[in-house]
Amino acid sequence: MTEKIYDIIVVGAGHAGIEAALASARMGCSTLMLTLNLDHIGQMSCNPAIGGIGKGHLVKEIDALGGEMAKAIDETGIQFRMLNTKKGPAVRASRAQADKALYRQRMKRVLENTENLTLRQASVERLIVDGSVVSALETQIGEVFRGRKVILTTGTFLRGLIHVGDKNYSAGRAGDFAAQGLSASLIELGFKIGRLKTGTCPRLDARTIDFERLQVQHGDDPPAPFSFATEKIAQKQVPCHITYTNHKTHEAIRASLHRSPIYSGIIHSRGPRYCPSIEDKIVRFADKERHQIFLEPEGLDTVEIYPNGLSTSLPLDAQIAMVHSIEGLERAEIMRPGYAIEYDYAEPTQLYPSLETKAIKNLYHAGQINGTTGYEEAAAQGLMAGLNAALSLRGEEPLIFKRDEAYIGVLIDDLVTKGTDGEPYRMFTSRAEYRLLLREDNADLRLTEIGHKIGAVGEKAYARLERKRDGVAALLRLLEQTAVSPDEASGKIEALCTAPIRSGTTLAQLLKRPEIGFAELRQFAPSLKDTPLDIALQAEVEIKYAGYIDRQLEAVKRAKNFESMRLPEDLDYAAVTGLSREAREKLARIRPRSLGQASRIAGITPAAISLLSVYLHKRKQASAS
Repeated sequence: MTEKIYDIIVVGAGHAGIEAALASARMGCSTLMLTLNLDHIGQMSCNPAIGGIGKGHLVKEIDALGGEMAKAIDETGIQFRMLNTKKGPAVRASRAQADKALYRQRMKRVLENTENLTLRQASVERLIVDGSVVSALETQIGEVFRGRKVILTTGTFLRGLIHVGDKNYSAGRAGDFAAQGLSASLIELGFKIGRLKTGTCPRLDARTIDFERLQVQHGDDPPAPFSFATEKIAQKQVPCHITYTNHKTHEAIRASLHRSPIYSGIIHSRGPRYCPSIEDKIVRFADKERHQIFLEPEGLDTVEIYPNGLSTSLPLDAQIAMVHSIEGLERAEIMRPGYAIEYDYAEPTQLYPSLETKAIKNLYHAGQINGTTGYEEAAAQGLMAGLNAALSLRGEEPLIFKRDEAYIGVLIDDLVTKGTDGEPYRMFTSRAEYRLLLREDNADLRLTEIGHKIGAVGEKAYARLERKRDGVAALLRLLEQTAVSPDEASGKIEALCTAPIRSGTTLAQLLKRPEIGFAELRQFAPSLKDTPLDIALQAEVEIKYAGYIDRQLEAVKRAKNFESMRLPEDLDYAAVTGLSREAREKLARIRPRSLGQASRIAGITPAAISLLSVYLHKRKQASAS
């Protein structure tokens, strides 16, 4: 019997692995997904939520490119909220609580029913490499799987070590084995491997919480979906609740700090700066009298509550004392203790922007193995690794987004150019210099056509994009051409507390006023009431922020000069006169694709970029002659 060779093998079935496997299978590649536990596909190891500031943008982009995460949360979300609604459109972000069990079950069902995709439970221990090309994987029991491409999406499982106080044990997350051998295999192949930390909160029994004393937080009504394909959220929605730590909480934590592995010296690796443990908050923000805690249900059919904001690795008795000091939680019972987990990652500057590794051909890394934190960051990388592996099998160029095209482009460029700086990387809107161009609302307009061209997006989604694009263009023409006279507008203008108009104006000019949104504009043109919400929002943003958008587009044009100046892969940086030793070492290690990417490497000065530019110019002249 001939041994089967898969086109693509995906190791891991977390958020990165799911998107990678689905993308490659949907692109027509025979795909094998290997996971330690088939029952834990799509497991939310930490908070039961999708989206947030910067993260919601990634989910929308994943959806625009044919990914699954947005559709999954739309079908299983139990509370949806739009964040930053009082701020500009660039930083508005979607977030939703998930029914944790339903999300996991749905993802497994989708994978099991996807053509070209095979699922197997196995622990991968070793990469088999021919020369510098990966060709197969060997499992813990000696089983060998052969594939043309391999995508590692190992999450926190590489030599994962869980800490609760001074106790620790090997695990990829609570309840799952760690992968012990794969790190050694990567090191043997020459990869630089580091160590990071993350953590999670204790889970509480809702039946022991006094919700009557807590502030209720309801979701949006109606809830706004994540996916451009979802028309409405149909399932039941539930509230969350808010409470706060207090001086008793802080004293209880301080009294046990010497027993925390973070402060006792047991843990040396760094955790996510922007999602610190409660111990870190008490130490770093000692002047704060309280910290907000969101009590988030883990599902409709469970009593488990996730106290967002109480991530901890304190001993269990200290966790109990901490929880009982908080209003409404005085009698709360801990169902699962919080913990910290240390795990291995591979420095992401060892990757090309396609997410293929530089050292080993046909090997891709995606997700927390690249030093990121968060479901959304992982899913975005998984999607791109799956698409690029499939494109490579076709003999086509990889799909690489620029920083002005997508948050996915910002994420991957930051990773492969700057690395992680020794701490988990998290996406924020502030990381994107062109964030007004990269809004949630226009992710489909930016990316769906690209996804359709490579075969990742189907005809139905593309037709939906065309309808939206045509609808926005038609609405903009209508608003710019529809005149409003002072007589027609007088009473309505006064009611809106905006300055009167002295001469004829257009609906578009009225919409530029801060006091007038599309909803108010309907008073001047009743025919607008039937305009679809997504089209109305798009037109409103384009009109209100036209000047700012034009300025960002000009900045993009200026930056393209640097981005278009390609740096040869074989460039000998030692031959560039005037470069410092640090610059030579960093440029040789990262091998930037362009002068623009080189300029974003930490420690590369404008002077170094100028020297490179001169060198490229001379090299071009020499080759021309």
